[in-house]
Amino acid sequence: MRRAALADLEAVVAVTRRRSFRGAARELDVSPTALSHAIASLETRLGVRLFNRTTRSVSLTAAGQAFVAEVTPALGVIRSAIEGVNRHRATPAGVLRINSSSNAARQLLAPVVFEFLRRFPEMKVDLIAEDRLIDIVAEGFDAGVRLGDTLAADMIAVPLGPVQQVAVVAAPEYFATHTPPRTPNELLKHECIRARLPSGALYQWEFVRRGGERFNVDVPGRLTLDNSDLTLAAARAGLGVAYSWRWLAAGDLADGRLTEVLAGWTPSYGSFRLYYPSRKYVPTGLRAFIDLAREMAPPSAGTSRNK
Repeated sequence: MRRAALADLEAVVAVTRRRSFRGAARELDVSPTALSHAIASLETRLGVRLFNRTTRSVSLTAAGQAFVAEVTPALGVIRSAIEGVNRHRATPAGVLRINSSSNAARQLLAPVVFEFLRRFPEMKVDLIAEDRLIDIVAEGFDAGVRLGDTLAADMIAVPLGPVQQVAVVAAPEYFATHTPPRTPNELLKHECIRARLPSGALYQWEFVRRGGERFNVDVPGRLTLDNSDLTLAAARAGLGVAYSWRWLAAGDLADGRLTEVLAGWTPSYGSFRLYYPSRKYVPTGLRAFIDLAREMAPPSAGTSRNK
């Protein structure tokens, strides 16, 4: 039997991790057809089926489970050896995979990625912007970007920007016919633009009392959205009161298209953080990206182990 190429072994592990040929193909930057053919060819050479395939799912066979258990640690050793050699390169090369919340990508991460690609022409970046929380290690990402209080305790984190603040806003036209709320509970008498979380649950607006105690209000409203830009567009159209990141609403507030209420009741959150797993060898491309993120972050930002 012809020996399996390293790319074939990486393909098997990627399909196992992503539980999908399409997802693994995106990760490996190949077509799903090419990946499927590579796996099928490997199975033919091995003389065993590694995956059970249906139209809806992909799962390992018993032989596949044993194969992946043996191959995965070996691939880790090979990757470490390759990274050891790459540290001697003048310029990093390869693919950097980052998973980020959509707001973090828009506000902070995009400028860093653009500058990174300008500085390191041999690097590629695969940036996935989504709002569901994932295990970046299990899903094959080098790093992630989220608010600091959502990170696992064993991650190394680099602050990327300022403390995040929220604002409760509505169009002047709305308040022309509705009395502005003076307390969060008065929102129960208003038409509010509700938000749906990635989990499918409705978000309850969070507020803070003067003593620092936080509490939630399950606001009423006929319109529910899962996109922050659409939420602000609906608020500008006079459809109700919206709960938004302040930086997103800043231009509308400055131009008078939106008016803020309940400013003394809204909480602040931590900064967005670039995070990655603690390990002996940080990939060269990721190290270069971390250094650039530190360079472009505010002077007060630093690096810490998340707690």
